[in-house]
Amino acid sequence: MKSSLRHILALNMRKHRHILGLSQAKLAESANIATAYVAMIELEKKFPSVDVLERIARALKIDPTELFAKTSHPTEAVKKFHQSFLSDIEQVTKRHIEGFAHNITDAHISPYEVPQKTEYQGLVAENEK
Repeated sequence: MKSSLRHILALNMRKHRHILGLSQAKLAESANIATAYVAMIELEKKFPSVDVLERIARALKIDPTELFAKTSHPTEAVKKFHQSFLSDIEQVTKRHIEGFAHNITDAHISPYEVPQKTEYQGLVAENEK
């Protein structure tokens, strides 16, 4: 197994980028570097300066030292994923609830009102006879 700093950096960047669901382009944008430069680092062709390493770490939401850690911390990755997943569910649920409340308000319908019989319901009732 390779253990050069370039190799460790490349693996850790890729791993943390995937944990956050970032493309190379999104990471590059967040770190204010070129997408091609991110690719070259992950291909072990380039090695960034300390300033760029710090920006990459910030974009990956990790401590810069984690870019050179040889051991993986799956529990941390699972925690980050879990937090991200719960946050996404919360946002989607909130949007749906707000949309539902907005639709009720716009239609001036009370949530306690019994809906009127629709033509479709009438047809179903007639066919059941």
